[in-house]
Amino acid sequence: MKKSASLGVDIGSISTKGVFVGAGGNILANAYLWTQGDPVGAVKELLAVLQKQAPDTEIFAVGTTGSARRLIGAMLGADVMKNEITAHAIGTLSRHPDVRTILEIGGQDSKIILLENGIVKDYAMNTLCAAGTGAFLSSQAKRLGIPIEDMGRMALQSTCPSKIAARCTVFAESDMIHKAQAGHTKVDLVAGLCHAVAANYLNNVGKGKQIAAPIVFQGGVSKNQGVLAAFEKELGTKIHVDPDSHLMGALGAAILASKASKRKAPFDFSTLQLHYTTKAQVCSGCANNCEIVQFYRGDALLDSWGRRCEGTASAV
Repeated sequence: MKKSASLGVDIGSISTKGVFVGAGGNILANAYLWTQGDPVGAVKELLAVLQKQAPDTEIFAVGTTGSARRLIGAMLGADVMKNEITAHAIGTLSRHPDVRTILEIGGQDSKIILLENGIVKDYAMNTLCAAGTGAFLSSQAKRLGIPIEDMGRMALQSTCPSKIAARCTVFAESDMIHKAQAGHTKVDLVAGLCHAVAANYLNNVGKGKQIAAPIVFQGGVSKNQGVLAAFEKELGTKIHVDPDSHLMGALGAAILASKASKRKAPFDFSTLQLHYTTKAQVCSGCANNCEIVQFYRGDALLDSWGRRCEGTASAV
């Protein structure tokens, strides 16, 4: 017997996450893949993995979030395309209804979400600098010659973390090279880097915010025990990390889609076998010179975006 479910996709510049969510918010299948600069290809692969995990599932609602939510939303005919703040808040509240603060650090950006009585009252994002993000930690792990998965474990072994200036990737790398040459161990360098990530986040993304418990830490970096321990030390309180912390955006998108969908027929996975292309053009209709992106399935135009004026498609 087929199970009815909702599909949520969180597509970012570094990673692509997806879930099938059944009745009661239960995750029936989940996947986490690298985007690798090809969001369309990543989503095709993602859905193949999800289908393999839950082959007897029919999708009656589709939601997307993340930086490529509109692109993938057009591809999947999404019922909702929500920003990351809303999706992460809804996903987290479904697991932690009393949450007051959400700390989120992803591959390329980070955000903080403050809630009161289950409603988002404030938020902030850092998208201008990669310092302190997953990509930053990954690059430093590679430079130190250690697996990114081992960073958290190593950090917890340190008794004297090195003081690393992580406000900028250039400064951090320079500081780490200098301290390594001065004799600091890799364990202390990694611990110092984890502490610097937490301090950088609180001094920038969380600056001026009233961070109240219960606190939930999510995003890929939440799996780093060293960064988690650094946040708990800085804030002086226990911080929760959900087992599915890396999937909260996708979970939120699926929940929102389930409430909005009016589909009578299930999602047709066979459409993913068709050819998808994007075409970028500069509109010459006026002085704005808008950069228009058009998205096609075969020869059919699914959607276009980028226009900042009231011009028409014929002006492209």
